[in-house]
Amino acid sequence: MYFRRLCFALLTLLLAASPLAAQAQKAADAWSEWETITPEGEEFTVTMPKNPTTESIKFPYHKMELNTRLYLAKSQTGPVLAVASFSGIKSNPAQYTEFARFNSYIDAFKDFFPPKVRTKDTAITKLTPVSSRPFHGHTGRSYKIAIGELNGVVHAFITRKRFYAIVSLNTKKDEALDEKFLSSFVLPERQPDAPKNAETAANDTPPAQQQPVNEQTIDDKPPSAEQKQAMQGDQGVVAPKREGDPAASGGGEINQPQTPPDPNQKRAPINGGMLNGKAIYLPRPDAPADANGVVLVQILIDEQGSVIDAKPVAGPQNLHALAVNAARLARFMPTVLSGVPVQVSGTLSYNFVRSN
Repeated sequence: MYFRRLCFALLTLLLAASPLAAQAQKAADAWSEWETITPEGEEFTVTMPKNPTTESIKFPYHKMELNTRLYLAKSQTGPVLAVASFSGIKSNPAQYTEFARFNSYIDAFKDFFPPKVRTKDTAITKLTPVSSRPFHGHTGRSYKIAIGELNGVVHAFITRKRFYAIVSLNTKKDEALDEKFLSSFVLPERQPDAPKNAETAANDTPPAQQQPVNEQTIDDKPPSAEQKQAMQGDQGVVAPKREGDPAASGGGEINQPQTPPDPNQKRAPINGGMLNGKAIYLPRPDAPADANGVVLVQILIDEQGSVIDAKPVAGPQNLHALAVNAARLARFMPTVLSGVPVQVSGTLSYNFVRSN
């Protein structure tokens, strides 16, 4: 009698497990076949599981409406692979920098993408910048991303026409899958800007009502008045002068009656002092809850506004690496001295406050 009951229980378990096994096998089979896609109207090529779901909608962002397309492959319990495509913020360096445009798209992506993956999760738990990632001449960055129980990587790139976020998420780390998907994404080489004369430049400038609204930095803080001015200008921002050191503040055009500079002679970096208020992008360090103290980081900014060197000069030693990593991702407006772009040295201050 006991043996019969045991056999009956085992048979019941097998019957119950059969649909689950079939479902798991079906999911595995779907992910065993991959295809290379180049969607019409897009600039990219990527390889992903066969027959991904696609969606094309209008997405409201502040007072704008972005055109979004999503190419998604996901399973119920495992990995998620996606390419999110955005357009709607025109490329116009005369009005705002490409980096400001990039940050606005990232801000929109943070609202758009999570509900597509997990309907119960309405916000990205964490989106942490990792490093710059230029690709074929296009501005790009890498991020760590977490949505609910899923963790992974985002590679984001911006072209003249569109913004792309390539996402790989999983409940456990799968480096082979990440490499297979992320490395397959391809964009064409960015072509150099065509030279413009005064007439064509004037014709290309859109009316005031087309200017972007409420640009935000990636850490969700609205830009300061100084940052807005920097975003909306190009290299015509006049930097405030300090007595005895007219070039100290940097960040814009400084007109001085001088003899024409030798274009072959590289200028020494100018001293910019404390640079927190001059950054157009200043990410917060990814710090533990018990971090406490102020770290000063000395940085060197190149002629394009990127940080090319950073080293700690004061503060708790256990926080040095966190502050340096954040400082290397900061961005500034190019500084021009007598018509020649120059490097700027200065200091960034990071205040770590212990969470209660």
